[in-house]
Formats: sequence, structure tokens, C-alpha cells
Amino acid sequence: MRTDVRTDVIVVAAGRGQRAGEGRPKQFRTIGGETVLRRTLARFSDHPAVRRVLPVIHADDAVPCAAAMAGLARIAPPVTGGATRQASVRAGLEALVSDPPDLVLIHDAARPFASDALICRAISAATEHGAAIPALALTDTVKLVDGDGFSSSGPDRARLRTVQTPQSFRYDLILRAHRAAADIDHLTDDAAVAEAAGHKVATFPGEVSNVKLTTAEDFARAEREAALALADVRTATGFDVHAFGDGDHVMLGGIAIPHAFGLAGHSDADVVLHALTDALLGTIGAADIGQHFPPSDLQWKGASSDRFLAHAASLVRAAGGRIAHLDATAVCEAPKIGPHREAMRARIAEIAGIPLTRVSVKATTSERLGFTGRREGIAALASATVRLPWSE
Repeated sequence: MRTDVRTDVIVVAAGRGQRAGEGRPKQFRTIGGETVLRRTLARFSDHPAVRRVLPVIHADDAVPCAAAMAGLARIAPPVTGGATRQASVRAGLEALVSDPPDLVLIHDAARPFASDALICRAISAATEHGAAIPALALTDTVKLVDGDGFSSSGPDRARLRTVQTPQSFRYDLILRAHRAAADIDHLTDDAAVAEAAGHKVATFPGEVSNVKLTTAEDFARAEREAALALADVRTATGFDVHAFGDGDHVMLGGIAIPHAFGLAGHSDADVVLHALTDALLGTIGAADIGQHFPPSDLQWKGASSDRFLAHAASLVRAAGGRIAHLDATAVCEAPKIGPHREAMRARIAEIAGIPLTRVSVKATTSERLGFTGRREGIAALASATVRLPWSE
């Protein structure tokens, strides 16, 4: 596969997914704690041959899309789709005009399991043929059924294929084809758009695992498979403490809380985020916060601790893992944590890129015992639970 070809990916995520049952659009439902859209975007943003990934979304979905994109590399600002899939793809193609790619892959957000090998095949096929689609041979016999429900001989199965995404094209070819087909409303995929413009569309091997999530049963099956794939469940703990110093607020859980003192430390001394960072690092055996952000390094002087937690979360994801839960307990006589608890939970969830329901923040005093009881500083304890691919 050539690496000098500029390849962009359009992820079509503007549908409502009504066949998946009641609830959020299917691209924003979760599998293994991550939304379908985030999983799909990550598949492409992590691929070395992809230049950028462009989500095409419904006008009502800016907020959940932003959450799905958080922390991922090479994701372009989303564009709003149209009333049909065809209109949404065209909107995505037009959005790339100012900085056009050589090739474009067009992929359904509801297919979050495309492999790196499949993406490579899509790019290679489009480079060679200009237009190409992943296809699978049928394994079941196909029959024609009449109006009374009786079957008759069907088509030749050997020539039939089921078609998947990503469908891959030379950018200028598919842009012109979509513009020419703007008034045609019966074309079911981008291959049909290219064919309507007179182009031949090649096929390349698809993957059985590259399923499209459509029904509630599809989601239940995917959830089971995700759990089996991440069967290595690990829990680790973290602890941090900082003394009070000069200042008029403390940083706890990423939130500035007014107080008569500040916390003394090389960074912003956020004991909650520091403890959570060490807990996450512990789950993957990646030493501790001091190894990654040594106090002797002046670049971390006064640094915001959200960078530390985000780094640890990214290392877990790089190991193929998913954060299942984060739990933190602040130990202090003052300030009161209760009024800020939910803001802290929300900020921690945002930094780590996980749902709010997977974050717990608690507080306790030390019954006036020890340095925290004497109001000399604040301590924090934390635990992190992650799921990783099983390995010996």
C-alpha cells in the first residue's frame, strides 16, 4: 500500500437508527463503555495511512459527537448531513473541497469493527481502480418468494455478494458522481452513485466481523463480544498528598475550589487527579506519575494536572484497554467537597474520555487526627479498574 497518497475518511453518522429500538441514535449507544461512533472514529484516526477523519452528523448531535471525538487525533470538525444518506455523503465531500484528498473512504458509523487490514485493502483498491467496495460471498441459498409465500428458483449464488463499507474512491471521481446524482433519490450506496455516473466499481475482500449494528440483537451480541475481547480486568490504586500553602483556592478533581489556602506542589497540586493518574498507570504497569512527569523538569512547574490524567488514560487506550471505572476519595477537614462533587465527576469523566457513570468521587475527614485533621493539607486515595485484551 502506498503511503504517499492523501487519504481522508468520511464517517456517515447522521442517521437516527430507529431499527435499533428506543433510545439514542445507534451511533451514540455504547459497546464496552464506548459509543459506537467513538469506536468507529478511533479505527480510522489511529490508522497511519489516514490523513484525517470527517464525521457527518445530524444537526441535533453536536454535543454527543464532541464527546465521541474527545482526545482522538486527526478528526476534522464535523459537518451537518442531509435528509438522506446520499445527501449526507455529498455534504462531507463538499466539505473537503478546500483541501482535497487524493482518495476518500466513505464509511458507516454503525460499523465500528473495520480492521486495519480492511482499511489497507480499501486504500489499495481505490488507488488501483478509482472506485472499489468491500464484498462478501453469500453462504446461504437465496430464493425468490411469490406473493403467496411459495419459493421458487433463485439467482445464481456464485455471482451474488453482500456489500460493506468503507467504500473507497478517487476523490474527484466520487465528488463529480455525487454532484451529478443530486436529483436521484433511489441510490442505496456510494457504489451505486459511481455506477450511475458510468464508472466501473471493483470489489475487494470484506470481513465477516465488519458487521453493521442495526437491531437491538446486534448490540447485545456486540456487547458480549466486547466483554470477551477485553477479559483481562485489572484494578490498581493511587495515593497523593499535598500541604497547604499560599493561595485563595485549591484544585481538586480538575475544579478550582475557593479556600483560605492553596496547595503547595510542583504542578497545580491536584491530589485527586494525581492519585487517579497513579491508579491508571498501575493498571498497565507503567510506573508512577513521577516517572512520567518528574518534578525536576521545569516544564511541569505549575502545570495543570488534567494533562497527567489524560496522558495515563491515553496509555491505557494505546494498550488496547478500556477504562471501566475511576474512584477517588479526598481526605480533608476543609474545604467541603460535597457542593463540588458533581462538577469534579464531570471534569474527571471529560479528561479521561469516559461516561460520567463510570466516575465516583467521595470525601471524608480523618476525625481531626493526623496532618489532615490538623488542617495542614489534603490527601487523596484512588482506584482504577480497566479492561484489557487477554495476554499471557
